[in-house]
Amino acid sequence: MTWTRLVRAELRKLTTTNMPWAFLAVLVVISAINAVAVVWGTDFDGTKTFISTAADQQSLIAFASNATLIAGLFGAIAVAREYGHGTVIPTFLSSPRRHQAVLGQLIAVAIGGAVLGLVGATLTTAAVALALPTTEFGFMVPVADVGRVVAAASFAGAAGAVLGAGIGAIVRNTGGAVTGAVLMLIIAPPLIVQLISDASSWVPSALGVALSGVELEAAGVESQASSFEAILALVAWALVPAAIGLLSVQRRDVV
Repeated sequence: MTWTRLVRAELRKLTTTNMPWAFLAVLVVISAINAVAVVWGTDFDGTKTFISTAADQQSLIAFASNATLIAGLFGAIAVAREYGHGTVIPTFLSSPRRHQAVLGQLIAVAIGGAVLGLVGATLTTAAVALALPTTEFGFMVPVADVGRVVAAASFAGAAGAVLGAGIGAIVRNTGGAVTGAVLMLIIAPPLIVQLISDASSWVPSALGVALSGVELEAAGVESQASSFEAILALVAWALVPAAIGLLSVQRRDVV
């Protein structure tokens, strides 16, 4: 099969199940939570200074960190369930060169993750903008910064999905893949930071914040990676498990 057909076939698999709708529901819930926070949330002193500046509002709508986690789970489930349902067998039969099939799958999953990030950031931004008129503040984030937030979420979503897909290819079990994604994206980063304090700027959540252009004070950190460094680091986080997954698929039986 050609690359175009491989990717198209994988995209068809992703879009012909209920899984995308389940993740869309999660994105809607998250955006609703942000709107509720704007309407009823306050700081400790009862004021709403957490939305009083453009930097604070940009920090609130920054979705890249969430996109990495959500898309990571998406990628892990999308790949691991193929082994559980046996649908990976006809994939490898139609494309005997397994590395091509896996790469096609990774590309499709990356596209899906990017879409999740884009939709999540757009819904969150819209929810916050619609909720702000209930307060004394208006929406202050410039269009260029909104565009950066959306672009960062899309990129982080693609990276997270590839990371999750790599874990799914390694584990080949949906429950185990989800557990692996949670360990790598939620549990491991704080432990790494405790062991290596300088690593605080290089875990996925911090990289997503940096890529979104959130200012240091609004992010509540003393230092962060540059946008270029954040891109390279997120790519590394994604490609390492993906490469291991690709090698494991090539060296073992399909089932």
